[in-house]
Amino acid sequence: MEGLNATSTAVFVFFFVLVTVLGFVAARWKSGDLGQLHEWGLGGRRFGPWITWFLIGGDLYTAYTLIAVPGAIYARGAFGFFAVPYTVIIYPFLYLVIPRLWLVTHRHNYLTAGDFVGGRYGNRWLELAVALTGILATMPYIALQLVGIEKAIAGLGFQGEGLAGDAPLIIAFIILAVFTYQSGLRAPAMIAFVKDLMIYVFILAAVTIIPAQLGGYAAVFDAAAAGLAKKGAGLTLAPAQIAPYVTLAIGSAMALLLYPHSLTGILSASGPDALKRNAVALPAYSFLLGLIGLLGILAYGAGIDTKDANNVVPLLILKSFPDWFAGFCFAAIAVGALVPAAVMSIGAANTFTRNVWKPFVEPGMSPAKETFLAKLVSLIVKVGALAVILFVPTKNAIDLQLLGGVWMIQVFPAVIFGLYTRWFNGWALLIGWAVGMVLATWLSYGPTAWVAVHPVFELFTAYNGFTAVAVNIAIAGVLSAVWRSAAPDETMVTDYAETPLTAS
Repeated sequence: MEGLNATSTAVFVFFFVLVTVLGFVAARWKSGDLGQLHEWGLGGRRFGPWITWFLIGGDLYTAYTLIAVPGAIYARGAFGFFAVPYTVIIYPFLYLVIPRLWLVTHRHNYLTAGDFVGGRYGNRWLELAVALTGILATMPYIALQLVGIEKAIAGLGFQGEGLAGDAPLIIAFIILAVFTYQSGLRAPAMIAFVKDLMIYVFILAAVTIIPAQLGGYAAVFDAAAAGLAKKGAGLTLAPAQIAPYVTLAIGSAMALLLYPHSLTGILSASGPDALKRNAVALPAYSFLLGLIGLLGILAYGAGIDTKDANNVVPLLILKSFPDWFAGFCFAAIAVGALVPAAVMSIGAANTFTRNVWKPFVEPGMSPAKETFLAKLVSLIVKVGALAVILFVPTKNAIDLQLLGGVWMIQVFPAVIFGLYTRWFNGWALLIGWAVGMVLATWLSYGPTAWVAVHPVFELFTAYNGFTAVAVNIAIAGVLSAVWRSAAPDETMVTDYAETPLTAS
């Protein structure tokens, strides 16, 4: 471990131990019977506006966001900022649409999107498709949180081959696995307070101190413009980038809230009012995301030169800050991985238990056994993510996460349309989903690398997921028009509306 920075490591370890303690203490916070899946996996649906704000924000803005967004802007210029508008788009959607999902899931004790789809359309194969899509899309997402921890640990100067080099990451994984198993969703909810505060301090310090060191933002942007020009990119979008930028932002927004981890945070809220208040306040995270993106611009001003865009932020931290604050920043990145990784593993575990194992293998399983299986699956999911990082090239994990987005958007018609109408046929939606999955994967395949966009009839370039879901919807619509469904619907119109006040 030659090159280890003792000061940075001491600060890093202090904050990591702090959040570890919080993770275990969380089991007794807002206490409930953790032998029940809704208590372990959704925190008893008792998280108010403030807790939900931190949890959803901590869930959507991950450690890999801190690494990948600045890296994308460093590599591709203005196009990398697409993440900012797409997070802005989701909050009106959260305000107007998602409370309906909360209401119907609460009234029928649904814990996942698959539960809702199965109940709404009376089609367990469509339920299975939604569940497997969520699990498939979530696995590489968890792995990339471990990439964030890996980059933070490397920034401290840890070196080594084989097991010695991977030991810090394995230790972090074990800590994550144990406190998630014990405390369920309460652990990331409590840690999210510390995580968000640390990230705000880190980013606000970076966008204030680093430009001052470099002669101001004018000098920084001049350096960035020159550096990006050498890569064929720029600080503004080229005309050919506008259509892919817009469709990528819209398509990503359509997919984001459908991931199992997103819905886990959403369904843990205490009610529709908590979600609406969050929709109003969550744009503060979009502002923060814009500042995070600026790190990719600041890297040019600081003279950072790297071929691996994932190293941009660690290199910038090491060059710009004293050792003690560099340790704090790396701790913020690592802690920023724990919250989403925990929620993702819980969301995937809830989905597997409720929508794969229970309906197809053991329909009569008891609530206690259901919870035990979910806890076990949450461990297996994290082991799988760790194995990806240890044995699969990081680039492949990034490719899988890119595919996760184009896959996840394919459940949009079944889930979101189902909140407003039962006109669609479950089998028609299943066929539309299957076509969309195949088309999205085919469009994303390139001879040398997976790609996010494709040309549409040589007219413009669009996001693969956006095009595929349009075809998905068209097929589901045409088939539903001629193929009426007699399958039972567990829900009623009144399940989707807030109960009106009545006179006493």
